[in-house]
Amino acid sequence: MKQNRKELLDKAYNLAYKYEAERGSCPQCVTAAILETLDIGDEKIIQAADGLAGGTALSTEGTCGALVGGLMAISIIVGRTYEDFSKGERRRRVFQYSKKLYDKFIEEYGSLICKDIHQKLFGRTFKLLDPKEYKEFEEAGAHVDKCPSVSGNVARWTAEIILDDLKK
Repeated sequence: MKQNRKELLDKAYNLAYKYEAERGSCPQCVTAAILETLDIGDEKIIQAADGLAGGTALSTEGTCGALVGGLMAISIIVGRTYEDFSKGERRRRVFQYSKKLYDKFIEEYGSLICKDIHQKLFGRTFKLLDPKEYKEFEEAGAHVDKCPSVSGNVARWTAEIILDDLKK
């Protein structure tokens, strides 16, 4: 039985949410959910996403890893290929689709920076590489509902963009 659009979007959300709650690494959770829901990507993309977790290298100073995972999934479909890159091709449509995800993210969270998302969700920021602060992060519900909901939302929005605009 073929899944309908709502079922696919719910599946993307639920997988990313579950993976973030159980395993962490928000960009991996989003890319894995898109792979398992829409068959976009592969194991190498999931592996490549790992160092981008926690605002890049758990620094919280960079872009939210969940958003990065969604952008990677979109780029798999419409990003510049190595062949086009090698030829110096400059015309790319990836930006019109990645901007849709970016805009949804900004509308919901107000920033793309990991520590700003923490401030919004937790009322404070965390230094994730500090064991004491990481423990406080977890105790504040990081992987109970807060970060999983971000990963779930991004996976759903990414799947929407792919289903509505790209996978035709």
